[in-house]
Amino acid sequence: MPTPPPTGPLVTRDALAQQLHQLGVKTGETLLAHTSLSSLGWVNGGAVAVVQALLDALGPDGTLVVPTQTGDLSDPAVWGNPPVPEEWWATIRATMPSYDPRTTPARGVGVIPETVRNWPGALRSAHPQTSFSAVGPRAAEILDGHAPDCRLGERSPLARLEKLHARVLMLGTGYATCTSFHLAEYRIPSPRVRVGRPTAGGGWEEVTEVAITSDRFDELGYDFERDRPVVVRGPVGAAEARLFPVAEAVAYAERWLAVHRPREKEI
Repeated sequence: MPTPPPTGPLVTRDALAQQLHQLGVKTGETLLAHTSLSSLGWVNGGAVAVVQALLDALGPDGTLVVPTQTGDLSDPAVWGNPPVPEEWWATIRATMPSYDPRTTPARGVGVIPETVRNWPGALRSAHPQTSFSAVGPRAAEILDGHAPDCRLGERSPLARLEKLHARVLMLGTGYATCTSFHLAEYRIPSPRVRVGRPTAGGGWEEVTEVAITSDRFDELGYDFERDRPVVVRGPVGAAEARLFPVAEAVAYAERWLAVHRPREKEI
């Protein structure tokens, strides 16, 4: 049987840019975008058209930031989706390619961040597991100095985004993807964990880090949206989009996590 045609809606670059402006995206601002291409409908041009629309909405003075994480550059002992046999662990650690911001693909964040990573003029931060990529005049200011022992804390792009009064755009994604909430984990009592990864010289290292988890972020986001009148919601393509300040999200998460998800014990 022939493949049925897509049901739409048909979405174009110009329409996306217009809807982003209607949502409240401002020319010249800095935006941390969490995105789902499949949620938008049938986009003519796919991920490239979405990135073009985001840059159109921000204008030449705006800066687009996306997470380009590489969680697969990690200790195989903690892999669960899927796990690998224990007898493989030593070989995997010894032969895992190290992080290269120019060539290491993003993993688990969708095709739009990977498109931004490869965009002309894009920069990428140096952290081997939780990097961000950015396009725009403030990209270097946001990304430089991402400390190798600070995944999403005070010496990460998240803290820079907070200081620059950036906003979060959630384009068809839920609050479980909201990386800004992780910055709050660094500001409240949180357990520490040993994190393994390959080194640039071809070896293996472990660093002590704050243990981060998105557990209950959906609940946190629901309460944030209910309690704070700063979240703007509206349609972009077929998706529901949300727009809100990074600083407001972090401040609310600090209070909420300390009460509803305390994690002081070591793990």
